[in-house]
Amino acid sequence: MNVLISLRRWPARRWLVALGTAVATYLFIALPTDLVPNPVFGREIPPTAWSYWALALSAVLSGLLAATYVATPEEAKAQRDGRLGMAGAFVTFFAVGCPVCNKLVLLALGYTGAIQFFEPIQPYLAVGAIVLLGWALVSRVRNEYACTLPTRERVDA
Repeated sequence: MNVLISLRRWPARRWLVALGTAVATYLFIALPTDLVPNPVFGREIPPTAWSYWALALSAVLSGLLAATYVATPEEAKAQRDGRLGMAGAFVTFFAVGCPVCNKLVLLALGYTGAIQFFEPIQPYLAVGAIVLLGWALVSRVRNEYACTLPTRERVDA
């Protein structure tokens, strides 16, 4: 079944969950990475223009993916897809964050290494995160209306 047709069939409850999760995901990542200026967090290197778009797209995909877990007519059975979505959201945090503000990156690479090695790969991390989230979403939506075969009980005589 076409993914867009499946999305059109969603009830309002799913769309509300998608919207709420997308906003929450955006804020959950944007506040500590200082993409949304706030008095608690700061960054030494200003964000790139693509960071906002990558985060927005990742947040929308995360919201849609979360909405696939809202009660459906038939249960989707793919568990791996949820892991891909979680990985995508996790990678987004590293992709849009300040390379020298991330303690894990600083511990692994140091200040110079974070700027020389980690900052140039951040756009690729963003693309990877979006691909993971998109793959998980398409897989969940396709599996949602997939025909499942009933299991037969095995009788040992």
